[in-house]
Amino acid sequence: MDIPYLIFVFVIIVFSMVLHELAHGFTAYKLGDDTAKNDGRLSLNPLKHIDPVMTIIVPLFLALAGMPVFGGAKPVPVNSNKVKGGEWGFALVAFAGPFTNLLLAFIFFLLYYFVASTGIWGLFFSAGVSVNLGFCLFNILPIPPLDGSRILYALAPNPIKELMRAMEQYGVIVIYIILLLCGSLFGNYMGIATNGILHCFYWIVGAA
Repeated sequence: MDIPYLIFVFVIIVFSMVLHELAHGFTAYKLGDDTAKNDGRLSLNPLKHIDPVMTIIVPLFLALAGMPVFGGAKPVPVNSNKVKGGEWGFALVAFAGPFTNLLLAFIFFLLYYFVASTGIWGLFFSAGVSVNLGFCLFNILPIPPLDGSRILYALAPNPIKELMRAMEQYGVIVIYIILLLCGSLFGNYMGIATNGILHCFYWIVGAA
């Protein structure tokens, strides 16, 4: 694994996860919840958002292992009672994070496709695509406390909602267990979904 690639991955991880969390906090603020703002989370300061394990250690380990890169950050505090729109407003707050990563992935893809696909910049842009697609696809999974579970909550029947509430406090442990026991299945999901999105990107620029 090239040292420059790892440096690029590290920089992109920090940059991308800061914007991911800002998207959550800013959307919540626009919907009437000032909790993140009062907690100082509407900030570009990475130290406000970084989780040492999920933001740094896990993604860099995956990059070293040549696996799809994914991770997370310290969740932005959101008071669902203040968010306008009830469950749907809360779902929109959750959706803002993965959508931001998807948008960043597309921007990096455009830079890769139109500006540089080789050399040091091509490597940087390619890493930007990979990291942001990984963050998007991981966080959109409907497993508490990931963002996908907040979106599912707005759609799910009450029995599923109760199950998700019960899982909430053990969510991170459940995620680790799934990764350990179903690593190959998870890898297949990441690979297939990534390829599908990349195909869409190429189709948008007329290269599919």
